Amino acid sequence: MVTASAPHSSPGPEASSAVSTAGAAARPTPEDSSHQSAFFADAWQRVLPDLAADARRKSDLFARRGLAEAVAAMSPSVSLDERDGRRRIVIDKLQDSTANAADRGGVTFIPTVFGRPHLLAVYAQGWRPVLQYPVAEAGLPEPVSLGLVQQRLEALAHPIRLRPARTIARGPHTTGELATAWQLSAPEVSRHLAVLRRAGLLITERRGRYMLYQLDLAGSARLGSDFLEAVLR
Repeated sequence: MVTASAPHSSPGPEASSAVSTAGAAARPTPEDSSHQSAFFADAWQRVLPDLAADARRKSDLFARRGLAEAVAAMSPSVSLDERDGRRRIVIDKLQDSTANAADRGGVTFIPTVFGRPHLLAVYAQGWRPVLQYPVAEAGLPEPVSLGLVQQRLEALAHPIRLRPARTIARGPHTTGELATAWQLSAPEVSRHLAVLRRAGLLITERRGRYMLYQLDLAGSARLGSDFLEAVLR
């Protein structure tokens, strides 16, 4: 877990840095332009619209919703912790480290179209902390947090819950149909379905007075092809 302590005042240096840095990343400086080769000039023109659009979205989020919404939009692994009267930007990474961004003029946020899905946090003594995050790409699913992945794995790890999950992977079923098929009580099936729903693994559809449940195969597939093949076997 990486944390960057931020000043409590609003908007604050770290907040203005988030906006101004994203904007700067979307505009080449004269020095940059003078050193661009033909290859990098072409690449820059290709990625510039995505970087500029991301800068606009983050700036708008910061202006309308505040810093917490702006940093959360960068990645599910980034959040703002305001407990104990202090503000901390928390980044879910393997290593444990803390940096005081208030003493360094804030945090530099750098969007990238080449780093997906990696979230890069860099800090050196005496320098401003830097966070490089991937820009969302059209046609690709939004990344989910590590916490949600863990929740989905735990939801599917229960041996009893896996039984109805295999049934609804093949098509929609009602609670009564699942109870009959697996010799469970309707309340027991409902509890298991509730766990799958909270994990974002259920698709629901109402037909008349019946509610039909189906496993979200697209979401399940992102957990791994072996799992998907096993439940459909």
